[in-house]
Amino acid sequence: MSDDKACHPAGGDKEAASSEDNGGPHGGDDRAGWLKALHAAYRRRERSIGAAVLSVQLLLLAAFVLLWEAAGRLKWIDPLLFSYPTKIAAQLASSSADGTLWPHVGVTVAETAAGFVLGTLIGTALAALLWWFPFVSKVFDPYLVVFNSLPKVALGPIFIVAMGQGFLSILSVTLSMTVIVTTIGIYNRFRDSEPGLVKVVRLLGGTRLQLFRLVILPASFPVIISTLKVNVGLAWVGVIVGEFLVAKEGLGYLIIYGFQVFNFTLVLSTLVVIAATATLMYQGVALLEKKLVSGGREPS
Repeated sequence: MSDDKACHPAGGDKEAASSEDNGGPHGGDDRAGWLKALHAAYRRRERSIGAAVLSVQLLLLAAFVLLWEAAGRLKWIDPLLFSYPTKIAAQLASSSADGTLWPHVGVTVAETAAGFVLGTLIGTALAALLWWFPFVSKVFDPYLVVFNSLPKVALGPIFIVAMGQGFLSILSVTLSMTVIVTTIGIYNRFRDSEPGLVKVVRLLGGTRLQLFRLVILPASFPVIISTLKVNVGLAWVGVIVGEFLVAKEGLGYLIIYGFQVFNFTLVLSTLVVIAATATLMYQGVALLEKKLVSGGREPS
């Protein structure tokens, strides 16, 4: 009996130790709570870093604006050529109040949105076509490289002669800048998708459509989003260049008009509007990226 009594406590200790090692009845809850606390600390640290970055960005912007204002008012720079922030703000307030600015903004934003959306869709469709038909991709690969290397501004007069002075020629200039970049970037991602997953789908008898829909396209979302970000800038460049050449309204037309009448405050105020609008478009793409890519990877 004494031996049994001596053995049972030892066995109980071993079972308790084993229970602790395996998590026990409450070990899993403790581990889950520790992981949640760790994740919460990580999120707090990320938020604090983000707030610090934003603060420094705003401070740099404020310092630049104040320095520019002082330089213009104290004649360190020629205020006729470079203007200064309060003068630009007054120009924007005046043109906004009398309604002369908004039609130009509406025209340019519509053209840019059309070039951005169509360029991305057409480029993605062409990339899918090249991936689907390898023979076609081999045939057209050198042509894509050559066309991508052409200066798109030089193609503007050709588009104007072919399509006339108007929306179509401006859209054509924009598409010439967005479609090829989109096609090359996304096609390279389609072609370089994870070979292991591709082999698994093929071994399981998946069709080419299933392979594209289940493996190739989802794996390419980060590259597609990155291409969208690039296309925001390219679409704006294409539209402004097109408006330089043919437009009688739009923000590009305002810039040319400002140069013609030697009103550089109008030119700079138009550039501020372009920068603000392009930033809003870029932030929209960044929000889409967060929902489609980053958001899906973050633990809840």
